[in-house]
Amino acid sequence: MAVNALMSWTFIQETQVTKEIKEILIDGETAEVAYKTIRDVAVVTNKRIIIADKQGLTGKKVEVYSIPFKSIVMYSSENGGMLDANAELELWTKAGNFKLNINKKVDIRKLDRLIAQYIL
Repeated sequence: MAVNALMSWTFIQETQVTKEIKEILIDGETAEVAYKTIRDVAVVTNKRIIIADKQGLTGKKVEVYSIPFKSIVMYSSENGGMLDANAELELWTKAGNFKLNINKKVDIRKLDRLIAQYIL
């Protein structure tokens, strides 16, 4: 099933990989970097991008998105300009498009290199 709307998240700054994310990694999968998002965490591994999205008022319900690198058919990155608060990374996948807003505290080129390393 395709993702109908463009899904979007904001990566605020680097952080530690959470216990919940470590529990879902498969054999041979290693976390490369983790980013704090508005309410939770996103992790780039050597196999995929995992985004945990807390929902509801209490945040006890968590939806986990897994974007395997093998599903990414194209991506673009745009660094933030002088007046832009965020850089952007857009992923085109077999399921649809995903937009990642990247805070200026995050090294967009580091993230760009990681994704290129695993999809090229």
